[in-house]
Amino acid sequence: MPTPPTRSPADRADTAQTGLVLCADDYSVHAPASAGILDLARRQRLSATSVMVLSPRWPADAAPLREVRDQVDVGLHLDFTSPMACAAGHGRSLGALMLRCTWPLDTALQQQWRTAIERQCDAFEQHWQQAPDHLDGHQHVQQFAGLRELLLAVLTRRYDKRPWLRVSRVAQSGLKPAIIRLWGAGPWQQQLQAAGWLGVGPLRGAYGFDGGEQAYAQRMRQWLQAARADGGLVMCHPAQQVVSDDPIGAARAWEYAYLSSNAFAHDLQAAGVRLVRGSALHS
Repeated sequence: MPTPPTRSPADRADTAQTGLVLCADDYSVHAPASAGILDLARRQRLSATSVMVLSPRWPADAAPLREVRDQVDVGLHLDFTSPMACAAGHGRSLGALMLRCTWPLDTALQQQWRTAIERQCDAFEQHWQQAPDHLDGHQHVQQFAGLRELLLAVLTRRYDKRPWLRVSRVAQSGLKPAIIRLWGAGPWQQQLQAAGWLGVGPLRGAYGFDGGEQAYAQRMRQWLQAARADGGLVMCHPAQQVVSDDPIGAARAWEYAYLSSNAFAHDLQAAGVRLVRGSALHS
């Protein structure tokens, strides 16, 4: 089984500060995302990242990620809704998946989805050569009814050392956070607690990928200030440059610009929070 990860200096910082997991989603979705996440990890501006293992980039992108193994938790970004998942044969649009999860799965679909989960775990382990430190879901699918039960069964069978799991209980106002929160966060959290798994939440970082860098910086300051009370996790989606066919390409670039700036370091300190790895919450 994998050895426990080494804690970074951020994990050993002043315990008077509130510990917060900052996780960059979508590692390997494209080259600028991987490059941006790696750079931020080297700067200790992240404490976790989640990998899209269905990307053809993942086998090559695993190697440079090992350079920051001691700085961040590395986990699986379970994918059932991207074009890559559709190409793999199990994916659907987000709306179609949400609709399908409103009634019980038949035996054939349960087997198809279980196989898709197993294959993504296999792809992660094959190239990372270790079990994931954590697991979450692209567009929060990890907590959808039907999927969440299959996922927990697969993880329980595979891993003696349990990864921590994201609970997308979004602690923000607005329609998008409410939809994410209501689409399974409560039952998922209850299921994890009953089974003795570590669920990390509340979640912040949800927005419409609009407004530009200054608006994003202001949002992050608000999330950091709110996290001072309860910790939890903030998700982000940085990339070093815009990819034209990426629907959130512009937002990825301004997220990277802010997170790599001195302003972000100042805002962390001003909010009284420190970045910690979710795996540190096990101890």
